[in-house]
Amino acid sequence: MTEPQERVAERPLLSIADLRVNYRTRGGVEEAVRGVSLDVAPGEVVALVGESGSGKSSTGHAVMGLLPAGGVRVAGRIDFDGTDLARADERRLRSLRGREIGLVPQDPTVSLNPVQRVGRQVAEVLLIHRLADRAEARERAVALLERAGVPEPAVRARQFPHQLSGGLRQRVLIAIALAADPRLVIADEPTSALDVTVQRHILDHLETLTRSTGTAVLLITHDLGVAADRARRIAVMSQGRIVEVGPAERVLGDPQHPYTKALLRSAPSLDGGPVAARPPAADPERPPLVRAEDLVKVFPAPRGSGAAPTRAVAGVSLAVRTGETLALVGESGSGKSTTARMLVRLTDPTSGRIDFDGRDITALRGSALRRLRRRAQIVYQNPYASLNPRFSVGEVIGEPLRAFGVGPRRVRQARAADLLERVGLPARTLHRRPAELSGGQRQRVAIARALALEPDLVVCDEPVSALDVTSQAQILDLLATLQEQLGLAYLFISHDLAVVRRIAHRVAVMRRGEVVEEGPVGRIFAEPAHPYTRELLAAIPGTRARPGRDPKEVPTA
Repeated sequence: MTEPQERVAERPLLSIADLRVNYRTRGGVEEAVRGVSLDVAPGEVVALVGESGSGKSSTGHAVMGLLPAGGVRVAGRIDFDGTDLARADERRLRSLRGREIGLVPQDPTVSLNPVQRVGRQVAEVLLIHRLADRAEARERAVALLERAGVPEPAVRARQFPHQLSGGLRQRVLIAIALAADPRLVIADEPTSALDVTVQRHILDHLETLTRSTGTAVLLITHDLGVAADRARRIAVMSQGRIVEVGPAERVLGDPQHPYTKALLRSAPSLDGGPVAARPPAADPERPPLVRAEDLVKVFPAPRGSGAAPTRAVAGVSLAVRTGETLALVGESGSGKSTTARMLVRLTDPTSGRIDFDGRDITALRGSALRRLRRRAQIVYQNPYASLNPRFSVGEVIGEPLRAFGVGPRRVRQARAADLLERVGLPARTLHRRPAELSGGQRQRVAIARALALEPDLVVCDEPVSALDVTSQAQILDLLATLQEQLGLAYLFISHDLAVVRRIAHRVAVMRRGEVVEEGPVGRIFAEPAHPYTRELLAAIPGTRARPGRDPKEVPTA
């Protein structure tokens, strides 16, 4: 096995030695990081990979001196170009944050100020470090947004975070991190919320930055495909320790540690073999459960922006049958989530028609619309934000039952316990809070809640993008099993085509509000007809690193 303390040959910009981090919790002290040692050289990308809870993010946040409440560095040295950050005071750390060390945090929902315009938040880094006056900072903020892949950057700069999609918010965080051209970037899951083409654009930009300016990158990710494509070296973490580290080709091609081997088996984006499409579960002669015809959604422009209204969905027609999974894929902003919200009537269409089980629901209101809610449920992208933190897990699952007046409290509790068992969680989880669960466990709770009212259709809106590869595989297997047992119809929204390959029966590809290609998953992956579909497939992370494949063969357009 490669020694976990393997060092780089050149003088490192960042050198972590025997780092130990503990968290004080109600149950006692938890050891999150247990003696981590790692070097990152100028111009080098080092990927830190592992499951949720392995200590990856705690390691990165300890470098910045930004451990969350209860987190304490109890031992170790963190050397940044001759400065021991572990012993630096807050004033010194502030002078380095943003200017010398940039951070791309994982969750834009909690990382952006909801009451400040996007452009002002990007410009703030330049103003704090006196790199520009106010007028110049405003101009440079627009350029930084454009560089991070934000369309119409001048318009977006005047908007607030809630007016942007999750992918666009993530690109804003990247623009903030790169604003001052830092020497080290700590990227904590920087592309987990982004579609594959934008993901590639952002990672290409980081790669160019490292080559042209010598910027070092510590890339914290659960996506082994991203690590394979982008990192010079990979360090694998498990239970607070680095269990394997070395050149990316060696770690991925000849893993030594059992944990590394298990991660590789779970990674969908490194599965470069033929598509093993799921067998059709729906009778093609049976009428669809839900059908959309020529759906259109137009959003008005922000007041005072001077922009034209946004045509988010432009004439979409599709159908989902009982027992079938239709995957809706495309870039951030392509209209996937808006289409799904119209299908379950959380958003009103501007025009078009929606039939649910043979009934026109386009204009449903009042009690009729409420009855529809029982038959169509949603599992959201972020299990951290979609569960009420004040509720116990039992209360979270039982809330839909209470809202619809299903049985007395003891019946609801029994139903919640049964649902927990169905999604693979022990009964004792009923009394825990969401904050006490891992990301994968929270998403299982979200699935149990969605099943509480025995729906016919479940909309899965990026249900695994925030999860590590092991949890992803478990959740996808769970969804497939539940579909077989209950005959559920899934509308599965995803930007990750490697995930789609594992779960879907059919795929509809969206671009700029339109469906540009639709068909069985095997045909779409093997013989894509539309240039945009081919571009999406070429951008799947991990294609550079497929065994036996020359990276030069992989399209980059």
